[in-house]
Amino acid sequence: MTQSQRCNRKRTHSPLIALFFLVFIVCSILYNELSIQRIHQDSHHDHQEDPVRYIQPNLFDRKSEVLDRFSKCNATREYSGWKIGWADPRVKSGRRRVGSERCDVFSGKWVFDNASYPLYNESQCPYMSDQLACHKHGRSDVRYQYWRWQPHNCNLKRWNATEMWEKLRGKRLMFVGDSLNRGQWISMLCLLQSVIPENKRSITPNAQLTIFRAEEYNATVEFLWAPLLVESNSDDPVNHRLDERIICPDSVLKHSSQWEQADILVFNSYLWWRQGPVKLLWSSEENGVCEELDGLGAMELAMSAWADWVASKLNPLKKRVFFVTMSPTHLWSREWQPGSEGNCYNEKIPIDLEGYWGSGSDLPTMRMVDKVLSKLGSKVTVLNITQLSEYRKDGHPSIYRKFWETLKPQQLSNPPSYSDCIHWCLPGVPDVWNELLFHFL
Repeated sequence: MTQSQRCNRKRTHSPLIALFFLVFIVCSILYNELSIQRIHQDSHHDHQEDPVRYIQPNLFDRKSEVLDRFSKCNATREYSGWKIGWADPRVKSGRRRVGSERCDVFSGKWVFDNASYPLYNESQCPYMSDQLACHKHGRSDVRYQYWRWQPHNCNLKRWNATEMWEKLRGKRLMFVGDSLNRGQWISMLCLLQSVIPENKRSITPNAQLTIFRAEEYNATVEFLWAPLLVESNSDDPVNHRLDERIICPDSVLKHSSQWEQADILVFNSYLWWRQGPVKLLWSSEENGVCEELDGLGAMELAMSAWADWVASKLNPLKKRVFFVTMSPTHLWSREWQPGSEGNCYNEKIPIDLEGYWGSGSDLPTMRMVDKVLSKLGSKVTVLNITQLSEYRKDGHPSIYRKFWETLKPQQLSNPPSYSDCIHWCLPGVPDVWNELLFHFL
């Protein structure tokens, strides 16, 4: 074969080889892309969670028994993953009532003011609770009564009991929640009662629903004990300290039947969810089998069931609804005084560090509550008392209150060990919460 023939044969094979490599490369690219796509699909399939299942709350076709303090779970299983689906699909995220358009009244500082405060005398309020009457129970330093909340760029509307009664004329104002909300209710009674003649006012005996009546104004100021908002085995206002906390997470109907006729509603819920896992007994459960969920998850279910009622039943032209944010605790003095090992005991002045935030106010809980409330738009006005109350480490009863259980000698020798750093002395911080309520009404 000549050199010329060999060269011609190479030229003939070169285009074929090039074509072969081109086809090979194209096929490889297609194969790789298909493989990558398949890997992504498999990965997505492997990691895709089961679709969220929703249950419609607040239905009347209840199958499980009504909860009370004697209720027990027949068995407990893992949380099924059910979520609360709101009954009214028209409710979307919207503008929320969080305060004045002109000024943020929740941002400010505490100013000592012994000329204008306190707004009432502890000993002259016949509805004062021994749990909150700190001066009566031995607290000699009463500076906690003389602090006024001063917003940075405006002033709160000055409290006026007669004007408040005019706002309430012919209406029912109801506080719904736990002992902190009851403290705010007692504060409101103390703020209001002095302008009502004794023979023109009355109060029902302590019960789940306690009612103060002002005959002259045809008005009531009421408190409904519902610490978890939904139905629970802790709904007895006296006997509610139980080893096992059980809720019906998809129903507020037991409580809403009592609050639905009120004209102004003030809700709260927080601390009771911070005490460990919660047992869930769904309305559809027939055999008493409970599920178990952490406090934050259970609170979200309860808040959603409550929000469903607000969204579907509330006419904002006829009713006002307020939600009071979490009330902070002051259990660890090292948070405001590094190196110390106490709590609120013997604290006499507020914290002056602006923006101070202690561990007693749980941020994940606050974010969850904000998410739920934001979906209700203008149907709910938020009383954001958390930051302003954070400063008041001095405002708790500590040891200066009535304790219903007998204190042991080792407790008495160590006052911080039994100090109440959760509730608030009256007169005191809850009076400002009510001044805020008056401001927005």
